[in-house]
Amino acid sequence: MKNELVNKIVKVLDDKKAIDIKVIEITELTIVADYFIIASATSNTHVKALADEVEYQLKQDGIAPEHIEGRATGWILLDYGTVVVHLFLGESREFYNLERLWADAKITDISDIITE
Repeated sequence: MKNELVNKIVKVLDDKKAIDIKVIEITELTIVADYFIIASATSNTHVKALADEVEYQLKQDGIAPEHIEGRATGWILLDYGTVVVHLFLGESREFYNLERLWADAKITDISDIITE
């Protein structure tokens, strides 16, 4: 994977115990972003903690999100321009099913980044 921002976000999410992290490369399908990172959390508190940690860690590198949505819901979106992070409660992730919606996109292998 060539994208350092993706690597950093996946590592932060993994360290904070995010569930079922997926990286979808959407470069060829849309101008919205190059990557979607999708992850689940165990509770609303966990969703917020994941979002807060990603935001905090990237700010340490001088990277701020262009936009944040859903702070009070079971789905928080962090828009970093080329990378959009979707953090879900399990039920919300199943309902919106972004993986199915973007089924034509390439799933990026992140096994070298995450711990089992």
